[in-house]
Amino acid sequence: MAKRDGNHRCFKLAGLIVLAFGFVVQAMNPAYARVRLEHICMIQGQQEVRLTGLGLVVGLAGTGDGGRNLPTVRALRAAMLKMNLPTSEVELRSADNVAVVMIEATIPRSGIRRGQKIDCHVSALMGAKNLRGGRLLSTPLTTAQVQSDLVVGIASGGLAVEDIQRPTTAKIAMGVELLEDVTTLFINKERSLITLLIDPAHASFWTSSEVARVVNSEFSFESSGRQVAKPVGPGAVEVQIPQQYRDLPVEFVAQVLEVGIDNPTTQARVVLNSRTGTVIVTGEVQVSPCAIAHKNFSIELGVEGVPPSPGGAFPGDPEGDRPAAGQQFRTLIDALKQLQVPTADIIAIIRELHATGKLHAELIDH
Repeated sequence: MAKRDGNHRCFKLAGLIVLAFGFVVQAMNPAYARVRLEHICMIQGQQEVRLTGLGLVVGLAGTGDGGRNLPTVRALRAAMLKMNLPTSEVELRSADNVAVVMIEATIPRSGIRRGQKIDCHVSALMGAKNLRGGRLLSTPLTTAQVQSDLVVGIASGGLAVEDIQRPTTAKIAMGVELLEDVTTLFINKERSLITLLIDPAHASFWTSSEVARVVNSEFSFESSGRQVAKPVGPGAVEVQIPQQYRDLPVEFVAQVLEVGIDNPTTQARVVLNSRTGTVIVTGEVQVSPCAIAHKNFSIELGVEGVPPSPGGAFPGDPEGDRPAAGQQFRTLIDALKQLQVPTADIIAIIRELHATGKLHAELIDH
């Protein structure tokens, strides 16, 4: 009986192992690696809106610009005149507790309604030394998207300097109150469609075709087999709104953005940052066969699948001297790391490879 119980426990343990293994295999299934369209696309019409304005900060501890700049004095005089306190410019020349500032605020892509509040950033404009402790007088903000001089929001409140190394910039949390609705027009009502904009890092003809394919597959039943999505470029896909969703456009957009795509392509790109010593590689970056001699080492890079040979020759074509196709860029980076090449030298080598046309990728050099 004890032996039977032991066997039973063994079988139970084996079953748990098989079950656990089944979960691992399922987790590794490519279907679970699908990327939702909302992570690589946005809807045309959903863009951030910038609000700007010029205002006056008061209450500074002698670090303003009012005593030195005539524009600040004139602005202060105009503000006091509105408050029924007329003064002359001569009387205000010692007002060094005042500063002219630029106010900037950003309305998110989702839009915002009248009465809601957002943060704003304030920057000294005329030479103020420090904005700490100041308070922004009520300032109207407008936007370039508005054709008229319509005031979209009002900014005011106490300033908080976030970086002590840059005391001429500050932030006002929830310092802008919206006076108008700012909404996004994400539907082309004349044609009853939306346009998916693929982010630049993934934009390609293959990606736009694949996005259209998965959307058509997802909505084939609702559209009676008709193609609702059509790629119109490497970075844009037009999606027709089915008849049953004409009165539910938000629900339709939500369902479209939930559609998954397998392995969206990423542009071959190498990003360098000399200041931080960072090298970032995206996509399938290739390097043509070449020889690299730098300081006290040399590397020869040849056929794909064969590692770089320090101080050696090109691995050539078996039938002749013709150099073979390029190989992965990461192979070169691994070889340089094995040789303990400093990051600064690696960045210099990458720049030269790009300059000679051997690096097949977009180079972004910060």
